[in-house]
Order: sequence, then structure tokens, then C-alpha cells
Amino acid sequence: MSGAKDTLDRFDRAILAQLQENATIPISELAEKVGLTSTPCWRRIQKLESRGVIQKRVTLLDPKQLNLGVTVFIAVRTHEHRFDWFESFHKLVSAIPEVVDFYRVAGSTDYLLKVVVSDIADYDNIYKTLIKGADLADVTSMFVIEEIKHTTALPLSHT
Repeated sequence: MSGAKDTLDRFDRAILAQLQENATIPISELAEKVGLTSTPCWRRIQKLESRGVIQKRVTLLDPKQLNLGVTVFIAVRTHEHRFDWFESFHKLVSAIPEVVDFYRVAGSTDYLLKVVVSDIADYDNIYKTLIKGADLADVTSMFVIEEIKHTTALPLSHT
């Protein structure tokens, strides 16, 4: 397990699958579930962390209980494709806490943002921040009506 491109064996995949479901699982319980003893299991986790396979451990929150029940995907097109413009736009978007995902994409859209807000008025404030802070060709917003599938777990069958 020396390089980031090393393949994962069945124990590594089993550990990662369990941690993606519950990062607070006790080592002894995790080890039992994956068929190892505690020390080798702990060492594997340490190696996965040092390789960057495990980037961090977080707590997932329920947005609705935090009054963030509206999810909006914002597709942005721009006429600007200069690096200084990109840096400025990156800084602008990164400073908006309601933007939870921010991507540069290929195709008819240049950037895609995922935003969580309380209501349409909160969204409108973000929209105004975007158009005030950057020269944009088009902003298209898509409001989520129903979340059908959402997971933070990555598929592990490709390793």
C-alpha cells in the first residue's frame, strides 16, 4: 500500500464500506465485521489515511432539521475563460456557505453549483450575489422537488 494508485484488497474494501456507513464504529466491532483482529484493522485504517484514500471523517446533518429544506442546482455559463476571472469567481462562490458543491464542468454549462437554502428568498440572495460579483452569460436554476437517491458512499467495486 505504498502509492495512491495501489489496489485495495477485500479487507480494505470491507473496512471502507463499513466506515462509509458509520465512521464512529469502534475498532473492535469493525475488525470483527471485516474478519480481522483489532490491531491489523487499525493499521490498515492508518495506511488508508496516510495514502489519502480516507480523506477525513465527518458527521452528516439533516438539512431539513436545520431549516435548509430547499436544494437548488445552479448551472452557470460564462463568456470569460481567463484564469484571473476563474480565480475571482472561485473566491466569490467559495465564500457562500450555502454552496455545498461547486464544479467546473464540460458541455453547455461551465460551472455547476449545489446550494442548500431555507427558502426562495435565501436563494434569491445567492443569485444576486453571483450576478453582482461576476460577469455571467447565463444562470439557470433547478429546484429539487424530490430527492430520490442521495448517498455519500462511493462505490468500491472499481478498486
